[in-house]
Amino acid sequence: MSGSRTRPAGSGLLPYGTTRDVREERAEVAVLPVGSFEQHGPYLPLVTDTVVAAVIAREVAAAHPVRLLPPLTISCSHEHEHPDWPGTVSISAATLHAVVLDIAASLRRTGIHRLVLINGHGGNYVLRNVVQESAGTGTRMALFPGTADWDAARERAGVRTSSRSDMHAGEVETSILLHESPELVRPGYETSDFLADDREYLLTLGLRAYTESGVVGRPSLASAGKGKELLAGLVDSFGAYLALLTRAESGGAR
Repeated sequence: MSGSRTRPAGSGLLPYGTTRDVREERAEVAVLPVGSFEQHGPYLPLVTDTVVAAVIAREVAAAHPVRLLPPLTISCSHEHEHPDWPGTVSISAATLHAVVLDIAASLRRTGIHRLVLINGHGGNYVLRNVVQESAGTGTRMALFPGTADWDAARERAGVRTSSRSDMHAGEVETSILLHESPELVRPGYETSDFLADDREYLLTLGLRAYTESGVVGRPSLASAGKGKELLAGLVDSFGAYLALLTRAESGGAR
């Protein structure tokens, strides 16, 4: 057997590599996908948000010089906890906050002082605070994708459902899974559209007060082509975050 070895394009598979792979990579920014483990209606898996966060992170790492970390799978999904929707598992916001800070501290000890949290679950509100509080900790952080990043990606992909209406297991999430892991999408998304734009008391009542199926959106409009373009749009948007963190580290931005 020859001494040559195969390396993936970019750093998209480095969680499966060795310390030598990481050393050769020479990345100065790490990306941490944060997903969830929660109900996504009768046709998408509990791990949907983790798949979404992980594939965004993988595509970002394939296109940009960053270190890809494995995803956090269980996060803050309390609004989805209901006896009618078994399977959802959550941790507290305080626990998620602490885990991310521990990861950032560990990265600092190995020379990485910049971290991007790639969030796949809208209920992880605490990640905003983690990034907000990171100033002065020795790790410069960012949270991705932001609202503007999603809006640009949705327009590029031709997503027809508004961001307000496409809240859960809808056109965007189903499209990304149809592109990335179609084997995970079960039949039924074609006939499961349900809109509930008035969700004023979601945090108090939980999502079950607004939908019986667990779906809020129009998954019938999903396609693998849209999923591909959504990811491409997000990869393009990430470049601004990478440039910002690089300038911040060198003293060009505070």
